[in-house]
Amino acid sequence: MWSHISNRTRLLTGLIALAALVTVAPPRELVAPPGATGVNGSGEVSTAVIVRAGAVDAAAQAVHLVGGTVTRRLDLIGGVAAQVPASALRRLSQGPGVTAVSPDVRGRLLAYDSTLGYDPTGDFGSLYNVTQVANVQSAWKSGYTGKGVDVALIDSGVSETTGLTSGNVVNGPDLSLESPDPAVAHRDTFGHGTHMAGIIAGRDAVGTPKSYADPQKLVGVAPDARLINIKVAAADGGVDVSQVIAALGWATQHAHDPGLNIRVVNLSFGTDSTQSYLIDPLAYAAEAAWRNGIVVVVAGGNDGTNRPTLSDPAIDPSIIAVGGEDPMGTVTTSDDTVPAFASHGTTGRHVDLVAPAVHVISLRDPGSEIDLTYPEGRVGTRFFRGSGTSQSTAVVSGAVAVLLQKYPKLTPDQVKKLLMTTAAGFPGASSLYRGSGALNLGKALTTVPPLVQSAASLATGTGSLDASRGSARISDSGVDLIGEQDIFGRPFVSATWAPLALAKTSWLGGMWNGNTWTGVGWTDTSWLGATWAGVSWTGADWAGVTWSSHSWTSHSWTSNGWDGGDWTSHSWTSHSWTASTWAGYSWN
Repeated sequence: MWSHISNRTRLLTGLIALAALVTVAPPRELVAPPGATGVNGSGEVSTAVIVRAGAVDAAAQAVHLVGGTVTRRLDLIGGVAAQVPASALRRLSQGPGVTAVSPDVRGRLLAYDSTLGYDPTGDFGSLYNVTQVANVQSAWKSGYTGKGVDVALIDSGVSETTGLTSGNVVNGPDLSLESPDPAVAHRDTFGHGTHMAGIIAGRDAVGTPKSYADPQKLVGVAPDARLINIKVAAADGGVDVSQVIAALGWATQHAHDPGLNIRVVNLSFGTDSTQSYLIDPLAYAAEAAWRNGIVVVVAGGNDGTNRPTLSDPAIDPSIIAVGGEDPMGTVTTSDDTVPAFASHGTTGRHVDLVAPAVHVISLRDPGSEIDLTYPEGRVGTRFFRGSGTSQSTAVVSGAVAVLLQKYPKLTPDQVKKLLMTTAAGFPGASSLYRGSGALNLGKALTTVPPLVQSAASLATGTGSLDASRGSARISDSGVDLIGEQDIFGRPFVSATWAPLALAKTSWLGGMWNGNTWTGVGWTDTSWLGATWAGVSWTGADWAGVTWSSHSWTSHSWTSNGWDGGDWTSHSWTSHSWTASTWAGYSWN
């Protein structure tokens, strides 16, 4: 979800190509489609772009370094127009001094929808266009919307906001540091979970499958799927790996309780673990869910060139690791690229496929930490714009729910194989960055599911909990939570836990790892039912708890997607807890 982005990382933007040249007053805005393509003298596909670098000469030099040709100077914006090889767009966006790369074509004035606050057909970050890029709308027109499939959203909670109040959100356990407070239990105080929920299963109202293609309504990828809200992160983003592992265990163990049908887990979270997936407990928790029939969809990460490996648990090759796709302002995928912020992985383990991850508009969570800190990310009054592999992960999770509605007996391995074999490759990025290519749900739905024999896993999960954290730490009054212990300070013995996780017995009622984490009952109610709101976090003093990590893998929250909207989250200190006491526990 949320990640630290260095100043060297730039967003390859495919929107508002001429915004720096033309000012258009509301209620209309200027948005440009993608740059014109052609073939250069060497027979390589090239594309027309505008490059900004603060100075014309710097922009021109960046173009020449990647083998491009400057076609005209743009002194007004300190940039140039150019033709560059399509395969070089990523390198160009990372060039010295480059602040933006965008398509160079004639713009067009587009209708501004005053109700939504943006143009749903002209803004390529709209869910209407995101679902077109991923070929989701053809699934709706065929009658498949994710109905009957539950998606467990392990995140920062889900807030009751228009778009999520039509009966397809149910509260699971609240395992966050905020669970003792009934005023915020289950509710998203950070702002990320609500955004993901809108992408996966948002809908303004229940409708017929074909009606969901209406651009004037907010519609997520799987509007008739049901979200199981499993909150783990607090208002400052604070969450420990032990909480995420517990959440994965709960979803696995309770997947088919009466009234539940959890077939998908969305986890837009990752750490920079320092150990192999073969022994890593977090990766193993995700794999245990997978081996028990749940399709686990995780974010590849947003470290870009700064770190060569994917985030944990995306490092586990069994599950689905999702990377980012920049649609470059079109609904076709042939001109797409992988944004510079997306983690690359290695030849041994890279993302499995990609989905739209740039400038995505989804639901705003009014009053949340992100909403208050980054008001420039607001779009109209209901929506918020963000970029990152969090967003692309949510797109794929919704697609899996739709696929499982049609093929409910598919195994997780079959789902993964089907999505990968039907993904659309594109020349703008190598398979190391894009995996099999861009999600194409329509093609997956019309392809005969493959027969896949699950490979025997060698993973044991018996490694270090602390190594799973990497640099991801919560702290209490400046003291980091370290060592082989959970958030209650109770010893975590991975060799004891691992077989229980695979056997779906790591939870005993509301207890996990020997402590009471939550209540012991679940009722099939929508939204405000008192689900899993029983005993929780008794005997814990969270005074001064802060989040000192960057493991939530969203990239930026900004109103237009330019790199000036990037933000860092090394230390969030806006939330504290003053419940009873936990001084007897060892880590403090």
